[in-house]
Amino acid sequence: MMYRLIKEFTFDAAHNLINYKGKCEHLHGHTYRLQVTVEGEKDEATGMVCDFQELKDLVHTHVIEKVDHAYLNDIVTLSTAENLVQWMASRLIPPLQEKKLRLVRLVLWETPGSAVELVLP
Repeated sequence: MMYRLIKEFTFDAAHNLINYKGKCEHLHGHTYRLQVTVEGEKDEATGMVCDFQELKDLVHTHVIEKVDHAYLNDIVTLSTAENLVQWMASRLIPPLQEKKLRLVRLVLWETPGSAVELVLP
């Protein structure tokens, strides 16, 4: 059987939207919320797909430490939520694969009422 683990994170960061006319073209910040969903098989010896702390550490190392309290345009020039979540996926897929986990879904909330969802095949 395949199981899905879901872990949520928050971080604060600033950005401005390039090639956009409106309030968000100016420098501003958000408290982002990131939901990471991975899939894998349960290890019968441990009874777990992955220890939640291990998943937390992996996401922190490869994503959160890079974006928290950062100017996101230095990381992803066109720092839309869509481009940010794509960058995050590219950072997470290789280390997750090493642990025999598959990244299934990322949801990035820019505000409490606005999010982008990336669903991986």
